Parts: sequence; C-alpha cells; structure tokens
Amino acid sequence: MAHDGETPQSEFPGYPTADTLRTRSADPADPATPPADPPRTGGGPARGLLWVLGAAALVVVVLLGTQVTGIFPDFRNPFAKEQTDRSQPPLLKSIQDLSRYVAAEGNFQVVVDLQNDRNNVPEFLLNQRTLFVGAGSVEAYVDFGKIAEGAVVPSADGKSVEVKLPAPQLGQTNLDLDKSYVFAEERGLFNRIGDLVKGDPNRQQQVYRMAEERITAAARDSGLAQRAEENTRKMLEGLLRSLGYEKVTITYTAP
Repeated sequence: MAHDGETPQSEFPGYPTADTLRTRSADPADPATPPADPPRTGGGPARGLLWVLGAAALVVVVLLGTQVTGIFPDFRNPFAKEQTDRSQPPLLKSIQDLSRYVAAEGNFQVVVDLQNDRNNVPEFLLNQRTLFVGAGSVEAYVDFGKIAEGAVVPSADGKSVEVKLPAPQLGQTNLDLDKSYVFAEERGLFNRIGDLVKGDPNRQQQVYRMAEERITAAARDSGLAQRAEENTRKMLEGLLRSLGYEKVTITYTAP
C-alpha cells in the first residue's frame, strides 16, 4: 500500500502504459516501433500506361527524324506489295514496208452479251454469262504499192492527167483494251469450282473475238470506204494541180 507523502508506484513497472505506447509510436528510432507502410500514390496503372505511350511516341519521333535527316536508311514496310517483271525481251519476227495512205478512220463501240450454259441444267450450277463493252477502231486506206504500171496517164498538152487507183480497203479491227471492259459477269457454281481447280487464262478471248467481228461488220456498213475514196481524191487533186495540171481525173478499180 502507498504511504503518505510518497508517489504511488505501479504494481507492475514493466507493463507499458498508454503514455509509453504513444511515445514509442512517435519515435521512429525505437526498435520496438513497427515500420510504417510506404505511402501509396493513386493512379498506378494509368501512370504506367502513360509512360508506355510516351516512350512509343518518342521512338516514332526519333525514327522519323533519322529518316528525314538521312542518318539511317529508309525504314520500309516489310509486307509492302512488290511487282516483279520477268517478261522476256521483244523478238523481231519481220519487217514489212507499207505504202498505205490512210484516208479515214472509224471509232466504234459495241456491247457483247454472251451466255454459255447447258440444256436441262440449272443456271446456278452451270452457267457463264458475260456482258462486255468493246471499243475499237478501223482504218480505211488506199494501197499505193498496188498501183499498176500505166495507171498515171497525162495528156499530150500536159494540162490534164488521169489516175487509176486500187479501191480503198478496210484494215484490221484494233480493239482498244484500255477503253474496253467487262461490265457484268455471271458464273455458276461448277464454273467457279472449275476456275479454282483449273483456271482458263483465255476465258475472255471469245468475247474479244465477237467484239472485233461486230466492229468490222459495222465498219463495212458505215460508209468508211466511200469516205476514204473522197479524201484520197481531194488529196491527189490538190497535189497534181500544184504541179500544173488543170484537170485531174481519179478513178478506182475493183479490188
């Protein structure tokens, strides 16, 4: 028990009191004080993503800068499309001297609607229909190389001349592939499977040939040969009159 005038002492001096606990918690040097948790900063994943984006942007800027300045070679797309030309050099097969006077040219356009199918077979199984727009030209010319001997007969006084020429001819139809195109195409199921198994690189040759035939027929009916006769006559009349002939007669012989 405590005596009068003396400070009362705890019965258990080794047991920590509330004051000693507060002192220990405030003193970091005390080994008995537990380590404090490190401070937490908010937005950890977001800040990491910003760091990654910033680093990627920096790499892009560095690469573009080195490419512009020419320090390093150009950086190319490893999957870029490339075109390789393995064509053989042209082979000269023949040379032909021409003496044609092209007096007229006609430009034509034709629409070919060609369908190939089988009887009693549904079109969705076996069918091939092509709508082709073909553009081509045909020349009308007079072959001066076929002028026979004695075809040019001047008069005795030198004032008139008579010239006999071969009749104008139509040249071959030139199909312009830059202006020709397939407008629409329908193919059956078996036709598509056949293309996958064994493709036909000459599949469009039939429509090309039909377009050329129709343009040639249209040129015959267009009066292109008659226009060539008139143009050739005018050209020769002007040429021979400049040589002093007052009367020029041009006639055409049957081909």
